[in-house]
Amino acid sequence: MTKITGSCLCGQLHYHGDVEIVGAANCHCDDCRKAMGAAYATNVFVKADGLTIEGERMEFHHKSDGGSDMTKVNCAKCGSPVYGLNSSREGIVVIRAGSLDQKELVKPGVNLFVPHKIPSTPLDEDLKTFDGMPG
Repeated sequence: MTKITGSCLCGQLHYHGDVEIVGAANCHCDDCRKAMGAAYATNVFVKADGLTIEGERMEFHHKSDGGSDMTKVNCAKCGSPVYGLNSSREGIVVIRAGSLDQKELVKPGVNLFVPHKIPSTPLDEDLKTFDGMPG
């Protein structure tokens, strides 16, 4: 188990806990790029058990290309993206890497949806790449 803390830009929406980190990825899909306002999203996947999230949130619900129900959760005050949920990954919280206080825990192992990446975005050659979400 790993102790984590994190928050939005203003600190109003925050989380803490002793969790199991199950992976991390750089996602280049259109949804992640647009939701983060960045070239790609770096996400850290943690088991929800042991994670406490506090503060007022704003949720956006949509369907993924694969048909999963997706929830993007941002701070209701400053609008910062903090975490997400995916109906295909029950019990997993997708922490937005930029919200995590422990930067040393952000260790992406893969690049996802590589055909959707911005052409000028360099890829780490040491990471596995996938055209979509691996099964």
